[in-house]
Amino acid sequence: MILARVVGNVVATRKDPRLEGKKLLLLQHVNPKGAGLERFVVALDTVGAGDRETVICVSGSSARMASGMKSTPVDTAVVGIVDGIGLLAGEE
Repeated sequence: MILARVVGNVVATRKDPRLEGKKLLLLQHVNPKGAGLERFVVALDTVGAGDRETVICVSGSSARMASGMKSTPVDTAVVGIVDGIGLLAGEE
């Protein structure tokens, strides 16, 4: 699983029919403290994530196991919205 922040939406007027009606998000990977990393990915939203929210996403075969994604051509899917992260003392 990957921590990321929603930084935008992706609009594609022509796409695989199995993606019709599905929301695509632009995600920036983040570290546990919320600092952005130099890695971005387009992900299919399965949970209704909003702008600037920190999310959990999965990729590869795990993305196709997300609810309603079995026959969808997707490599990364948002599967959770993060409410908070607690780090152990001394962990950075």
